[in-house]
Amino acid sequence: MGPGPINKKSLNPKYKLQIESIMNTIHPLLDKEKQLQAKRYEKEKRLLGLAGMALSLVILLGFYFSGLSAWLANLNIGNSIILTFILYVLAFQIILVFFGLPLSFYSSYIHEHKWNFSNHTVKSWLWEQTKGFFVGFILMLILLGLLFWIMAVYPQNWWLSAGLAFALVSVIMATIFPVVILPIFNKYTPVENKELTDTLERILSQGGLRSSGFFKEDMSKQTKKENAFLAGLGKTRRVVLGDNLMENMLVPEIESIIAHEVGHYKNKHIWKNIVIGTLEGVVAFFILNLVMRSMFTQFLSSTSWNLSLFPVFVILAGGISIFLFSPFSNAISRYFEKKADRYALESIQDKKAFMTAMAGLADRNLSNAYPEWWVKLLYYSHPPVGERLAMAESYKKEKTAEII
Repeated sequence: MGPGPINKKSLNPKYKLQIESIMNTIHPLLDKEKQLQAKRYEKEKRLLGLAGMALSLVILLGFYFSGLSAWLANLNIGNSIILTFILYVLAFQIILVFFGLPLSFYSSYIHEHKWNFSNHTVKSWLWEQTKGFFVGFILMLILLGLLFWIMAVYPQNWWLSAGLAFALVSVIMATIFPVVILPIFNKYTPVENKELTDTLERILSQGGLRSSGFFKEDMSKQTKKENAFLAGLGKTRRVVLGDNLMENMLVPEIESIIAHEVGHYKNKHIWKNIVIGTLEGVVAFFILNLVMRSMFTQFLSSTSWNLSLFPVFVILAGGISIFLFSPFSNAISRYFEKKADRYALESIQDKKAFMTAMAGLADRNLSNAYPEWWVKLLYYSHPPVGERLAMAESYKKEKTAEII
């Protein structure tokens, strides 16, 4: 069982006022007690995330200032920079995972069990971490290999070349993700509910899309949380429904979820995000180029030096992403999500199904429907469910007024 009801008598007066405010303003489709739990769950997850960032910073600083980064970068194994690079990336990955394992275990296993979300055993959790390690290692080899190759070949304008190259990589990854990466972690079987597949086929066709199939994901082997998404590009595009979601939602509710996903494609949000991501990548690499050159005269002088300085490069890249781009990216994402919600409401017959789907997901996944403004600004890539429900109510009133 997850944490029990909140004991309001033990709370300080300020928090009591916050709870009373939630109780008075919460949408009637939402469960008040679940939403109070969602606030607690979100805060704990946020603190664990900050702890993870702090730990990663300590590990990276230790890796650099201990001299281990420079030592690995200059091993010159078999007089081959490629072999040295592979060993460096492997050691880097092992160190990050090893020192981060206790916090990762607490965050994704103990804490998720505390809230009655995780279905993992220790053995299954470790197996998933092992698979994640090797997938991460291969992806890191490819991406860092490409980055360091560009730095070596185009040292003066590497930041522009890297930004454009990574845009191409993002398109390739989006295409192969549902057919190469996802099956490593979960099993995907065709959805056999004909009523559901016919409904989803219609909503896709209405948006001018075709799918390579409708698949059920065995999410329940990992979590009780629910999810559904439209993944892939072109011939790899497929509708994926978590088995938990299929058990808890009616067909019209699932239709509203996929209609939202179709809205992203209809409004070309995927390609817009790629363009925005490319611009952000070019700017980030440009800033990194300026800062790294000003801090280290050895930067870009050789691949060995670039490897030695890599921990500092990662720290600066993380800082640029979090403090410069994150609020902006979240704001753009929330705008796109609102557009997709609007499209969904315009596409489906049962407007109430959209609302019950949103409210059900918020309560069952413990998503905070009414976060503080600064939490929304820094962390929310989607509009809070409270806003989405209010928008749906407003849309219903608009349509009712048009009919009258």
